[in-house]
Amino acid sequence: MKPVSLPSLATIALAIAALPSVAPGQAVPPQLSAPVSVAQNPLAGTQPLLSFNTVVETRIRPQTGRLLEQLAAGGRTTNLDGIPVFNGSDKFLTGKIAIGYAEFIEALPANDPSLPRHLADFGKIAKMTIDDPNDSWGIYYYLVALKKLKKAGYINRAVDRLSLAKLRVRLDWRTFMDRDTLELIDHPNNYKCVAFAIARLRAELGWDSWDEADRIYSTLGQHYNAYSGFGFADETDGEGRFDRYSVLLAGEIANHFVQSGVQPTDEVKGWLRKSADVMLMRINAKGEGWEYGRSIGPYGETAIVETLTAAASSGVLTQTETDMAYAYATIVANRYINFWLDPTTGSVNLWDKGRRTDAYRGKFRIFGENLSLAHQFSYTNAVWNSLGYKDRAPIPDFEARLAQRSKQATTWFKRGEYDRLLFTRRDRSHTFGLPLINGGRSQHMNNPYFPMPFARGIVESMADGKTPQLVPRFTLANDDVLMPLAFFKNIQVSTREHTTSVTTGQDELNKMGTPAPIKDDRLHVTTRFDFHDGEVSRTDVYTPKAPINLKKIELEFAGFSQVVAQQGNTITLGQGAATEFKVEGLDNCTAENINDLPDYRSDTGAMTSLIRCQSGPKSLEKPFSITWRLKYN
Repeated sequence: MKPVSLPSLATIALAIAALPSVAPGQAVPPQLSAPVSVAQNPLAGTQPLLSFNTVVETRIRPQTGRLLEQLAAGGRTTNLDGIPVFNGSDKFLTGKIAIGYAEFIEALPANDPSLPRHLADFGKIAKMTIDDPNDSWGIYYYLVALKKLKKAGYINRAVDRLSLAKLRVRLDWRTFMDRDTLELIDHPNNYKCVAFAIARLRAELGWDSWDEADRIYSTLGQHYNAYSGFGFADETDGEGRFDRYSVLLAGEIANHFVQSGVQPTDEVKGWLRKSADVMLMRINAKGEGWEYGRSIGPYGETAIVETLTAAASSGVLTQTETDMAYAYATIVANRYINFWLDPTTGSVNLWDKGRRTDAYRGKFRIFGENLSLAHQFSYTNAVWNSLGYKDRAPIPDFEARLAQRSKQATTWFKRGEYDRLLFTRRDRSHTFGLPLINGGRSQHMNNPYFPMPFARGIVESMADGKTPQLVPRFTLANDDVLMPLAFFKNIQVSTREHTTSVTTGQDELNKMGTPAPIKDDRLHVTTRFDFHDGEVSRTDVYTPKAPINLKKIELEFAGFSQVVAQQGNTITLGQGAATEFKVEGLDNCTAENINDLPDYRSDTGAMTSLIRCQSGPKSLEKPFSITWRLKYN
């Protein structure tokens, strides 16, 4: 990558000097200019979008540069928004720091007077963190950093010989993958891709042969074929966890080839084309991202950007698709600096002011999250620059082209004993994603993996949330809890006139309370989702295998509108996209407006209304149905 012109940190320091004073080790909030409006439609807004490259060079890179400056000054005493940077809980941190420094250094002109100081700071932090834990992604980031420094001719100025020798031993995929069997050690299957990337980088640095990378790539292909067959990766060994990682993975694999200066294999391009189709269904004029599963928030947006960037650079997109992908990437970049970055802390915000993320991305990772997100924008921007899009404005007819694309798509992940798919439907400015999958061990009980029609601003989940969001929860007289979550069979998708129906059945419900899903056949269910213009509904018909004594049934809907009125089990909503919620088959519903309750926060913000419906004790002896209908504007 060619160095780009960027103000030196000496210049940036003048801006920092105007900020309020802070305690030693406290990261300095960056000055952020007036926000670009992206709340409704940034392409039609009164203030023009900054180009992708402008966002990266003038907003994101200086923001991370300021954080790194403070880190170099404060060392292990540095904290960000009250969180100690070196708290021992972020196992990727040292690698993220390395890639943050390397990308900042890479962007400096060779004659920049601050360059020697930044190289010295890199070496100082490298020595300070050489014995800190650094796992998987952290290893990958560190190797990318070393490759950049080596390519620029700076590696010997940035890292002393002893530190480099230690890094050669420790930056190894064998720390989390068995060298002989190539089985992962306590990591989800998407980490096979991380191991693959590490092996390629070690080969590029001359530390290993390319044979190791080829071996790992072979296991990736075997996993794709063994547990899907449709070109997507199950995060588990066959349980059926297909989420954003399952779709993003092809983009990551392709990018690792591109990073090495070669085109991906035809097999990878085939996976990538299918992933691109899924992501193209989700691009939108608000910059909103992937809608379900764990670790979304800004990563749900960059996942789409990363996948489509890889697809563009690998030549699997049409010119129109490439233009639309770049437009979306630009919108996402503007949304990042104006929505996700908090000017009062100088940090990305995934955790506060009504937002919530899962335990995996707890606030203990705050410093590293800034650096890894900055890296994702930096490297994808470099690809778009290489494709001729540097400083280019997005296409002005982006929304018009969106309107011409398919309104719905069915993406099969797996067929067999259990079916797994993702149904996507566009309705005006809304995109619904209905995942009929299995969260598997550790995730089956969390509502980000529930079978419900997710749509940003209408139907969302709560990270690690256990509430019965739009899925009935049965508590039996003996306190066993059953939910229809994981064991889908005979999924059918059909369209008639203006309605599309998705139907399925489950011979076993999911018995809750354990890390892994447990099949329980005391209740059977057939389910139909109906998607109309402006309305989505779900109807379940439950059949008890034998009479069951029931303590209660619960169903909730937490959303972003306000409760206006209630008549029976029909609730009128206003001041938001959802306009009405109606339930049949349960005894009663209560509705209230809420204000930032911890259990009802999404990744983007707090829910504002809560509807709870339930039925009391009874004996279940014959088939019965439960239906909910949701209308939206």
